[in-house]
Amino acid sequence: MNVRLTWVQPEDLVGHELRQAAQDGRDAREIEARWYAAGGAPAPDRAGASEPPAPPRLRALAERLLDELALLDAPLAADEPTGLDEIVAACPHWPGPAERTPHVGRDRLHAAWLGRAAGCLLGKPVEKLPLDGIRALARATGNWPPAGWFTAHGVPAELLAAHPWNRRSAPTSLAENIDGIPADDDLDHPLLTLLLLQRHGRSFTTADLARLWLDELPAGRAFTAERIAYGNLLAGVEPPETARHRNPFREWIGAQIRADVHGWTHPGDPAGAAAQAHRDAVLTHTGNGVYGAMFTAAALAVAAGGESDVHGCLAAGLRVVPPHSRYARAIRLGIETARTEGEFDTVVDRLHAVYADTHHWVHVLPNAALLAAALTHADGDFTRSIGLAVSGGWDTDSNGATAGSLAGLLAGGPDALPEHWTAPLKNRLATSVPGFDRTGFDTLAALTHQEALRP
Repeated sequence: MNVRLTWVQPEDLVGHELRQAAQDGRDAREIEARWYAAGGAPAPDRAGASEPPAPPRLRALAERLLDELALLDAPLAADEPTGLDEIVAACPHWPGPAERTPHVGRDRLHAAWLGRAAGCLLGKPVEKLPLDGIRALARATGNWPPAGWFTAHGVPAELLAAHPWNRRSAPTSLAENIDGIPADDDLDHPLLTLLLLQRHGRSFTTADLARLWLDELPAGRAFTAERIAYGNLLAGVEPPETARHRNPFREWIGAQIRADVHGWTHPGDPAGAAAQAHRDAVLTHTGNGVYGAMFTAAALAVAAGGESDVHGCLAAGLRVVPPHSRYARAIRLGIETARTEGEFDTVVDRLHAVYADTHHWVHVLPNAALLAAALTHADGDFTRSIGLAVSGGWDTDSNGATAGSLAGLLAGGPDALPEHWTAPLKNRLATSVPGFDRTGFDTLAALTHQEALRP
């Protein structure tokens, strides 16, 4: 019997690492030639595992080449450090300590949880679909840009055949069958962060997070960089080497989707939120992957403080990212393009022209650019924030979730969110995280509020 696990087969990782090497400016041409001469294949395009399995000789070669690729000089490393001290030193406008700690109320946190859930759910049925498919499906029902849930009602059969909904998500995330929030890693990880803070407080270490995952996170519910790091832990690799060892996904979006609670519990303190998110992120990510978590946490911290608009939040996020990094350039590109173009479809087309041919759809850089563009163009409007974030394709549920989190905080309370987004959630989420299955968002807000008040 052959078991093909996504995101872990060495023969599948080589293609992803070769692509990452090209993005890093590492010269991997000789290694790439050896790989293809031996019969190796490129990385799978959309899914995480190729078929058929590689013969033993090719798998052994893949493992050796992954180690060789890790030793290549990285020209961009000086501009993209991973250590917190080096990141702070690279940021000329790193935020100072908060002069006072603003109060964040349960209602604001309730709206953040609801916003994250709604944005995630909106993006689930079209995750992995190409951009033209998402546009065609939504336009077929007059829902473009998305202002409500996706639906199969009214969509021509030939269009559904050409662009089928995400197989795992469609039964629980189309308008006609939503019944609460189904399990999703974009919500599991905020719950794990909440559990981490409950057990260890703000002084948690990266090792504390690693142990929590081993105790409470089923291995099958971790993906991409998180799955590699999880396997590294089981093999005895210590953090932060867990983020680097044979991990071609270390600059993908995983750490960014884990950052919300760090920001929610540091109202008005973007530096504190970013530093806390850093300790989380380095378990699985390096460089730009870490910056995604720090940027998001800082932006959400400012939103949680209730003293800025969305544009101020994005600016605060940029202050904790090294300005010469590719992540900072992606955020700036998203913001500037959104300010320049009146039609958001044109914004998306421009971003896809930059990233679509060179970056995987789960990589942090294209998604960061799209998230920043959507939030800028929406100008704080909740429906437009999540709708535009999802409309741009790539990692639709993750971008919708983060956009909804920020827009929910800015809205200030659950009653400020449109009922057609919140009512189908039925104040109930499913999760594999122990102790949280079927918990209500009002309860999660109360628990998060306790952590926000903890010294």
